[in-house]
Amino acid sequence: MTDDSTPISDGHSLEYRGFRFELSVEPAPGGYQPIVVVVRTPADEEETQLPNDTEEIVYGTEAEAIRHAEQQAMRWVHDRTGDAQAQF
Repeated sequence: MTDDSTPISDGHSLEYRGFRFELSVEPAPGGYQPIVVVVRTPADEEETQLPNDTEEIVYGTEAEAIRHAEQQAMRWVHDRTGDAQAQF
């Protein structure tokens, strides 16, 4: 059994601490760009795409871009809940 602090990801969505994210990639010159959309929060805020945080960096594979998207989503949660980033 997992608790809400255990990230659950199927490569296309991530559930973490009561937040749900849709993860995807966009083809970019030379690779793939991660895309993260918040689709559910504990406060039921509206769906929002997170800003690009890769500063023109692209990933060589879709899997690498998705992994970055997962990490970005978890950082976003930590920034809003006051938890230390070292937890993931």
